[in-house]
Parts: sequence; C-alpha cells; structure tokens
Amino acid sequence: MEGEEKTWKLSHTNQLQNNVRTHIVQSFSCDICKSTFSRSNNLKIHMRIHTGEKPYSCEVCGSAFSESSRLKKHIRTHTGDKPYPCHICGSAFSQLPNLKCHIRTHTGEKPYSCEVCGCAFSVSSHLKSHMRTHTKEKPYSCYVCGFAFSQSSHLKQHIAIHTGEKPYSCQICGRSFSRNPDLRKHMRMHTGEKPYSCEVCGSAFSRCSILKLHMRIHTGEKPYSCQVCGAAFSVNSSLKLHMRTHTGEKPYSCQVCEAAFSANSSLITHMRTHTGEKPFCCDVCQSAFAQDAHLKRHMRTHR
Repeated sequence: MEGEEKTWKLSHTNQLQNNVRTHIVQSFSCDICKSTFSRSNNLKIHMRIHTGEKPYSCEVCGSAFSESSRLKKHIRTHTGDKPYPCHICGSAFSQLPNLKCHIRTHTGEKPYSCEVCGCAFSVSSHLKSHMRTHTKEKPYSCYVCGFAFSQSSHLKQHIAIHTGEKPYSCQICGRSFSRNPDLRKHMRMHTGEKPYSCEVCGSAFSRCSILKLHMRIHTGEKPYSCQVCGAAFSVNSSLKLHMRTHTGEKPYSCQVCEAAFSANSSLITHMRTHTGEKPFCCDVCQSAFAQDAHLKRHMRTHR
C-alpha cells in the first residue's frame, strides 16, 4: 500500500508540473522594437517588417508579400474569387473585412466617430480622411508641382493635369475628361437632367455651382467688388468684364475691320454688321434685326 501511495503521489506531481507548464506563457521579444509575441513563428513574421523580407510572390504579376495569407488574398484579384457573400443583397467580396464594411450599408452602423465634430463613419479609413479637415494635414504631394492634397484620390485627379490623361470618355459625343465627376456633369448636357432646384422660384440646374450663382438673384448677394469704384457683382466673371472699363483692355478683335471690344458678346454682335446676319425676328411682321435690343424697340410699334 505504501509503495502504491508513493507511486500515485509521484505520478500526480508529474501531472501537476506538466499542467503548470501549459499555463506558463513563453514570451518572444523583438530586439529592434521590443514587441513581444507568445509564439516564435509570430516573431519571425514580425521581423519581416524590419528586414523588408517578402518571401511569398505572386506568379501572375510578381507582387511580393511578407505573409502567405496576404498572398492568398491578393491572388483573388486575379482569379476573381469572392468567397464572402452578403446574406442581405447577395453582393460578394474577396476579403472578409470588405464584407463587414459593406454590411454596415444595410445596418446603418457607424462605429468610427470624430472626437472634434461628432461625425460618424462606417469605415475607419473614412474617419482618417475626415480628420484631415480638422488638422489641415495634406500628406499627398504632387511630384511635378509640389501641390499637396489631403486624399490620395485627389492627387490622382490632379496628376492628370500634368500628364494630359483623360480616361473618362462620353459615349455620345466622344469628349474626354480627366475626372469621372466631370464626365457625370457633362452627361447632363445630353440627358437634360437638372437635379439642383431653386427652393424660391423652382428653377432647375444641372450643376450645384450654377444653382449657388442663381440664388444670389434672390438674396441680392454680390461678393465681388471693384477696388477702383466699389461696384459690386454677383459673379466673378462680371467683375472681370467691369474692370476693363477702368483698364481700357479690349481683348476681342474683329478679323475684318480690326475693331476691338472688351466683351466677347460685343464682338459677336459687331460681326453681324459684316455678315448681315439678323437672328432676331418679329413674330408679327417678320422683320429681322441683328440685335435683341433692336427687336424689343421695334415690338413697341405694334402695341
């Protein structure tokens, strides 16, 4: 009995020691940044951040990665594999994080909040971009002219100014644009779409900027002032035209008689003295005139 008891105690002690070892967390530290890991393999992967080692290469395009899992995700850009479907609308994604972000478009969840103004976002990257509106940080610089931007997408659009690249083409008239938003605005010329309406008079416009200019008719706002005589205008182009009355500048010249004008519209009217064109017709007697003002004066003879 005594021997069996000793054997049991010895066995129980060994088992207890083994059990303790399983709960002892071994730590593996990075000599460079002192980050710690519970597994040596995780430390090995981490070290590639410092060494720049990327042992996993894509056989299609040659892109290299520090982890095999990242290579697997990248491969899906070539195969088109999208193993993560949305159970609500059926949209599929190549990566699980992308699906999680998409789900928030259905749930309305916005877990990332701005501590300055309280604006909330469904994606952390959107919050980062938003924060630059407060910090004024512009980390994306143009290598040609040095102009800086808060978002990489804005830099890409800007670069097209230097390269002349216009990848967005109108399928109706063939005109090309460097930015997709510019193409969308242009398409309204063909479709006649006018999504911006005046709440005062109901007039509709194809662009928000044109609506803003129109609203000054109702508000009487004239933010552009002449520094010479103080005259104020609702549109900057009107101020530029007015300034020529002070400078005497006449940049529009007639190629027939060399008469010069401060406004392009004045040149167009003048050209009719050479061409004989009379585009303004009287609906009563069919008399024609070169200028709209002359037609209006004529119309008084019919009253």
